[in-house]
Amino acid sequence: MSMLVRAFPLRESVADFEAFVAALQGPRQTEAAAFYQEHGITHESWHLQHTENGPSVIVVTIVSKPEETAPKYAQACDDFASWFKAQVLTLSGVDPTIAPLGPPTTEVFRWTGSPEVAKTLSV
Repeated sequence: MSMLVRAFPLRESVADFEAFVAALQGPRQTEAAAFYQEHGITHESWHLQHTENGPSVIVVTIVSKPEETAPKYAQACDDFASWFKAQVLTLSGVDPTIAPLGPPTTEVFRWTGSPEVAKTLSV
């Protein structure tokens, strides 16, 4: 398993972002679950962070094989994937068809106090 952590700038309003989240937790919840499972994602959490440079969304994803998932996600064009990627592009300016793993991130520090957790996560 790999943990991906990305920060997306929020270029639209927080209300627009919250509407996206509400759709994923409400009417599109079943589609979202199927979408995540199809791409080998076992966990994803989003964290809204307000900074002096404006709001950002920090996304933490645990995925089995990101090197396989990324191109599959980039090419996905079913109704839900197209809607999801359009929302990401509109809200953040990041195009998932070009940068399927989000803005480039480099892990520079890691501490894990649990050997079990350390075994399940790779860089």
